[in-house]
Amino acid sequence: MAIIGKDHDRQPAGGRILSPLLHVVFFLSGIGTVLIGQVLPYFERAFSLSDGQLALFFPAQFAGSVAGTLISGIFGRRSKLKQATVIGAAGMAAGILMMNSGELSLVLLGFCLNGIGIGLTLPAINLLVLEMNLHRTASALSLLNFYWGAGAIVAKPFVDLTSNATSGLLFTTLLLAIPLAAGAVLLFLIPISSKERPEPEPAASGGNGLWAMPLAWAIAAFHFVHVGFESGMGGWITTYSERVAGAPVTNLLSPTFLYFLLFVLGRALGPILFRYFNENRAIVLGLVLVLVGLAIALSASSIGQLSLGSIITGIGTSWIFPTNVSRFYNSFGPEAARKATPLFICGTIGATAVTWGIGAVSSVTGDLSYGMLVLVAAVVLLFGLQAVIVTIAGRRKHA
Repeated sequence: MAIIGKDHDRQPAGGRILSPLLHVVFFLSGIGTVLIGQVLPYFERAFSLSDGQLALFFPAQFAGSVAGTLISGIFGRRSKLKQATVIGAAGMAAGILMMNSGELSLVLLGFCLNGIGIGLTLPAINLLVLEMNLHRTASALSLLNFYWGAGAIVAKPFVDLTSNATSGLLFTTLLLAIPLAAGAVLLFLIPISSKERPEPEPAASGGNGLWAMPLAWAIAAFHFVHVGFESGMGGWITTYSERVAGAPVTNLLSPTFLYFLLFVLGRALGPILFRYFNENRAIVLGLVLVLVGLAIALSASSIGQLSLGSIITGIGTSWIFPTNVSRFYNSFGPEAARKATPLFICGTIGATAVTWGIGAVSSVTGDLSYGMLVLVAAVVLLFGLQAVIVTIAGRRKHA
């Protein structure tokens, strides 16, 4: 992470141009990240795929995302975050366009390339914005990630409004890929002034001490399962909605839209929530709401009931991710900021496992409702991991 002088309070001209552009690219990245769940029904019909075959799209994208995240770390250590963002945005644009190839293997390759772009772009933009706003990090990162959330919210209506049986996804992908490619070009052309350029940080001492601690791996395991749950719910809710309704659900207030809307807006409850709850109690409250929401959603016989379950699930899961990451940093101090890559890699692998698991169970049983029970198993496991984390943290505190 960069160390920037105190005279950085006044942002240079390059930063004034760069900052809004980064926010626009982050918004488009939000659409690109969750696009996979919105286009699954299209590929199901186009290639006559089973749920087990549909599940292959998720490992393709998330494997790319893991690779992109690792590559982003290399760029970050060399203070080339802007270059990582340029390559990531261009990769997302190319991958999204490849979804129109008409050949299943090339479509899967497109999802993989999109994942690489996501893995490069999201960490790099977060760190760039952090380095440009060291005097107000929390508010700057909150605003940035709101843009990603806004992209996730509009993804379903965006796909519904821009795709049809005749043109397929061509218009949709063009509308998303062209501004991503343009953003990559503009980012390449905008210079970063010396005040904005990251300075290498001295290497931390102590080797891998953080990851020798059981608490770190317990929190990473929680992250693995919870990010898997978020991805599984977001990735399959559109397909599941069609199974419940018996037809494509294209109305604006679809269960998918409501889930992502409350998933993002629910994070605004965090500051209020922490007036009355500590981190662990807030997480337990969120898990209880998620379990209630899942019970309503997975027993739904109508879109209205599924929408209600999606709303409660979205609210419940909204603050768990940032609270768990905050818990990680609070537990280990400054070392955590420098050595958090395994935490986020665990999250991406968890997303692959749960999303693929839903499709695999559905394929074996012949019913997506059984596949969605993987989400219930994930929440039950999270309750167990939460108990383990509280126990380990308590022993560590008293040691």
